[in-house]
Amino acid sequence: MANEEKKDFNAMLNDSKDMPKFQVITDEKSIKKYGGSRMYFAPPIDYDKVMRLVPYGKLIMVSGIRDYFAKISGADFTEPITAGIFVSIAAWASFQRKEDKTPYWRTLKANGELNAKYPGGVEAQKEMLEKEGHTVIQKGRKNIRYFVKDYENKLYQIEEM
Repeated sequence: MANEEKKDFNAMLNDSKDMPKFQVITDEKSIKKYGGSRMYFAPPIDYDKVMRLVPYGKLIMVSGIRDYFAKISGADFTEPITAGIFVSIAAWASFQRKEDKTPYWRTLKANGELNAKYPGGVEAQKEMLEKEGHTVIQKGRKNIRYFVKDYENKLYQIEEM
């Protein structure tokens, strides 16, 4: 996202954008990729609510949140593009608040990867995760990326909200 300092992310977080909603997709390639045709769109605030559930020392992946929303909504899958955007909105909204913070740094991308789109980038997320006892490793030589080591053993299981 660009010009983060000029945006009101808390307003974005609370704008439901006519969600939740469902859409039926007909593209065979996408149906095969996602395992069905019934796609769910969760509002931004729902991502924030789930991200707040993750306790100190635990982690969650965006895909885990998406799977949870699909399960409770009866959809085949949750739309992935808006999921990534809404997780970032939740992070920036928390960053802009003086209190009532969301522990967004505990939400990882696929394979335990840190999210460069969070406030402060991967450096800030790495620092916060290491404070909670996680080990962050670097992969790549030119396209350097960061991952939480053994993240699979620290995943938070979402219960019904």
